[in-house]
Amino acid sequence: MQKNAIFQSKLLPFVLVAPQLAIVLIFFYWPAIQAVVQSFLLQDAFGLSTSFVWFENYADLLSQPDYFQAILRTFGFSFAIALSSLSVALLLAVMADKPLRGVTLYRTLLIWPYAVAPPVVGVLWIFMLHPSLGVISRYLRAVGIDWNPLLDGDQAALQIILAAAWKQISYNFLFFLAGLQSIPRSVLEAAAIDGARPMRRFWTVTFPLLSPTIFFLLVINIVYAFFETFGIIDTMTRGGPGKSTETLVYKVYTDGLLGGNLGSSAAQSVVLMVIVIVLTAIQFRFVERKVTY
Repeated sequence: MQKNAIFQSKLLPFVLVAPQLAIVLIFFYWPAIQAVVQSFLLQDAFGLSTSFVWFENYADLLSQPDYFQAILRTFGFSFAIALSSLSVALLLAVMADKPLRGVTLYRTLLIWPYAVAPPVVGVLWIFMLHPSLGVISRYLRAVGIDWNPLLDGDQAALQIILAAAWKQISYNFLFFLAGLQSIPRSVLEAAAIDGARPMRRFWTVTFPLLSPTIFFLLVINIVYAFFETFGIIDTMTRGGPGKSTETLVYKVYTDGLLGGNLGSSAAQSVVLMVIVIVLTAIQFRFVERKVTY
């Protein structure tokens, strides 16, 4: 028999929900509305006059080849970050789910990176991958690899992917470990009795039962790659060299704050928001069909 909560006052539920609604309205919906309005406006160089230009900001934006390159670059970054962070996190979670000595310490150390802020992650990886001061760079030069992400765009993109994926591994690890621990041991034991080897048990039993967790993390990681990598990019490369690491979210920053073109920056933010919404809808429409609940 379920017990239902009964409020003595009809206003109490609204009072309890009001703080969270206020936060959502002030920090999410209000800035989004301002961005949409700003995308139809054009200011002069001194910000003294504003004119309504309809869709001119969007037309000018879509006529720039650099913008489409930024779109492709962002999709490539998000795919690489999501794939690498999910794969490594799943491997670590499978290892942590076994009865190992010191497993509690092992799990705790894997969770810690998620508490590190993105700019700090960028600084840490700069110390490791700097062409002249980095610890890892020395070993790369020792084996004959000319590592210089300050000049090589591909290497700069690679270090952004490594840093962003490392930051997200601990978050994915938490959910994968929880998903693995929720799988009934009786199911795995039945598969073992039927003669299934560990690798076959993983792909035929464990992996399908983890599909809801994988789908959830896939959506979260793509959103993370689109938005939350800004701090890492700004700290490590500032979009360079030659705009090789300039993603959509960083282009909004450079054109708006640094370039002073607020109308174009607002239009870019609206397009970015639409891209993420459409991409998420596609995932729910097609990828969720493969999920086993």
